[in-house]
Amino acid sequence: MNRPELLAPAGSPEALRAAVQNGADAVYLGYGQFHARVRASGFSEIEFRDALRYCHLYGVRVYLTLNTLLTDRELPAALEQARMASRLGVDAVLVQDWGLLSLLRDCLPDLPLHASTQMSVFTSGGVRVLRDAGCTRVVAARECSREDVAALCANGGAEIETFVHGALCMCYSGQCEMSAVIGGRSGNRGRCAQPCRLPCSVTTLRAGDDTPPSVALRRHLPPEVGDKSAANAHALSLKDMNMSAHLQELCDMGVACLKIEGRLKRPEYVAAVTSVYADLLRERRKPTAAEAALLERAFSRSGFTDGYWNGRPGAHMFGTRSGDGDDAEARGTYENGRKRKITVSCHCAIQNGAESRLTVSDADGHRVSVSGQVPEAARNRPLTPEAVSEQLRKTGATPYVCDTVRVEVGDGLSLPVSALNALRRDALDALTACRVAVPERRERPAPQLPDNDFTADASRLPDSTPDAPRLADSADAPRYTVSVCDPGQLVPELLELSPARVAVPLEWFGHGFAAPDWLRDVELCAILPRVWRDRDEDALRELLRRAPVSGVVAGNIGHLPLIEHAAAYGDFGLNVTNAYSAAWLARHGLQSVCVSFELRTGQIRDMKKPLPFEAIVYGRLPLMITENRPGGTRSGDTLTDRAGAAFPLLDAFGGRTEIENSCPLWLADRDAWRKIGLSFARLRFTTESPAECVRVIRGYRDGLPADGAFTRGLYGRGVE
Repeated sequence: MNRPELLAPAGSPEALRAAVQNGADAVYLGYGQFHARVRASGFSEIEFRDALRYCHLYGVRVYLTLNTLLTDRELPAALEQARMASRLGVDAVLVQDWGLLSLLRDCLPDLPLHASTQMSVFTSGGVRVLRDAGCTRVVAARECSREDVAALCANGGAEIETFVHGALCMCYSGQCEMSAVIGGRSGNRGRCAQPCRLPCSVTTLRAGDDTPPSVALRRHLPPEVGDKSAANAHALSLKDMNMSAHLQELCDMGVACLKIEGRLKRPEYVAAVTSVYADLLRERRKPTAAEAALLERAFSRSGFTDGYWNGRPGAHMFGTRSGDGDDAEARGTYENGRKRKITVSCHCAIQNGAESRLTVSDADGHRVSVSGQVPEAARNRPLTPEAVSEQLRKTGATPYVCDTVRVEVGDGLSLPVSALNALRRDALDALTACRVAVPERRERPAPQLPDNDFTADASRLPDSTPDAPRLADSADAPRYTVSVCDPGQLVPELLELSPARVAVPLEWFGHGFAAPDWLRDVELCAILPRVWRDRDEDALRELLRRAPVSGVVAGNIGHLPLIEHAAAYGDFGLNVTNAYSAAWLARHGLQSVCVSFELRTGQIRDMKKPLPFEAIVYGRLPLMITENRPGGTRSGDTLTDRAGAAFPLLDAFGGRTEIENSCPLWLADRDAWRKIGLSFARLRFTTESPAECVRVIRGYRDGLPADGAFTRGLYGRGVE
């Protein structure tokens, strides 16, 4: 049977000791500002050094999390942090950012890289792309079922790591923008404010209400219209995952690593949960009633769920915090002494006329030998093997325990107890040095970006004055692109903007969609589903083969293996925030990329552009894409928060849901975005009626102010 690695969270030095002393095979931690749990107390540089030595002494691997999106200015510091960690012997680095992945692979070729769950990987094709890019391990999305995980293990070609216990985010990791857009705190930068845990509910239109949905949505219908179940009261708050009953399945399908979530949790939580899972793996069994109670006492949200694993999302998966125990027994496992011991074998030879010699070996293959004092002839009682063995077994406060001791003693010899103690001490010190030794790794300088630059010459653009021509009419201004969610949004007035391309969902072509004749001179593109599974790929390839499109819009790294003959344009889901990410995607075949809407206009302006850049300049910004319907129901038109804001719910491929912002981004009357070197500017239609689409088109054609509620997005204020 495959024995997966048990990976525990270490949000602090105390939590790290709790994980190690309770049976973790590896820990993951962050220090500095470039990791996805900045709110955890974390580690100073000195504490990080000490953590590496402590963990490696016990044979526990250490993974550094550098799993956030990075700007151009931050990349050098993140690379230097990785260099230092590599020199200190870190066992792997987890990454989210494509640019950092590229730099680490080029600059630190011997450092193992793991693809974070923030990369949103849930297909074998995505795993293979990351394997070929240099990742030895890929962390699968938490939403994967047993069927999905089995496919990744069988077909991905890299180690697969899965979460088995802890918090579930409502949104696919790496795709959540709710905290960023609402509060300016980015989950992609480790600063999520967790708005999903606050009260909110799903609301529906009143029976018989024939008001167009786009109008009714802005009316902020009251919460009492919708489902009043407990799940609906916290319609985005999922229970914690608990896979303790499914470990045998995970082992059998070849999962390489089982991950416990919880870098923001207390050390007692880490100790209790790690201990239970370590015992279950070692003894190959399911949890007892007492162990199940211990897990729930450590932390739960109205119990646990394994709904995603079983392929059964629904209302039963929702819950709020109900347990946060203070387990003194768990605290004692890492505060008082050492629960975990390192088993060693000893061979001691004491012979006449030769230095005494002790060889110590451990189960990991380390072996050291030391020499000591030459024995003398015994004056009274000669030295016996039993006496030597007894003395060598006195390892005291060290982490070592002697399993077997083999002693060879010549006749009539004597050696002081102090000499035997020194021999044992020197041997164990040498073994410690061997266990914590740092591997030699190559280092290279950072490569330069390619010389090609698609930045428009903003200096030749006219100033925004009443007498100056509109920037939208300038040859150097970005060309418009359009994406739609409903066939009715394909209005002929789109041609007034001379769009470079129009994008529609790929699945439309499976339902008889035919593009209107007036679109024949505009490039028609298919938007690939942002979330899908291996089992969907044959159908998606067939749709791509039959669809009369010349381009595709790709928002996930797993899309690359699906694209064969069409031009590929990167979507916002790829989270591009720096030029190295854009260059990496260009090398993988993309012809343009839509940059993250978390960036400020100045950051986009200052980026070198190794391929044409696109940005969303109109539309409801996508806040989440979810596997489970908010509240667990299949009905409902909006999500209403406690402030009364209404967030439209759109159906997404595979029965999933996309949550849109409560009001659209409007930049038609602003000129700043036209001066930052964009090649394309996206109008993103979601809930708009045909008439509303026409108003938007003409508003952007003429540079008009918004008509109704709107947001300026994050381009002016950015995110933490």
